[in-house]
Amino acid sequence: MDIDPDMKSALRRYQIIAYVVSVCLIVLMFVAVPLNHLAGYPQLSAVISPVHGLGYMIYLALGFDLARRADWPLWPRMVGLLLGGTVPVASIFVERWVTRTILAEAKPSGESEAPATAEPGQA
Repeated sequence: MDIDPDMKSALRRYQIIAYVVSVCLIVLMFVAVPLNHLAGYPQLSAVISPVHGLGYMIYLALGFDLARRADWPLWPRMVGLLLGGTVPVASIFVERWVTRTILAEAKPSGESEAPATAEPGQA
């Protein structure tokens, strides 16, 4: 099913930032923090931490935009989407769920937003 171009663009932006945030968080949690605390090498953590923080702020903005465009309620869909970037690897699974859900609920790009007309003979 083909979806609205604006929704498709919002979904693509969200997908990209979801993977970036997930990779940054994995590197931060499983490489940079252990190197900092166990080996006394804080340089990698000092670089990756702000990159992940900035990426997560962008993730929140793009996730909110996507959920708003999809007319999702605040709870549980939007909150679940936004919390996906807080747990290592979770944003990858949340991204897959979001993509499947958006594609399943999407209206075809040519479908009109106009309300349906009443059948003849109905008041």
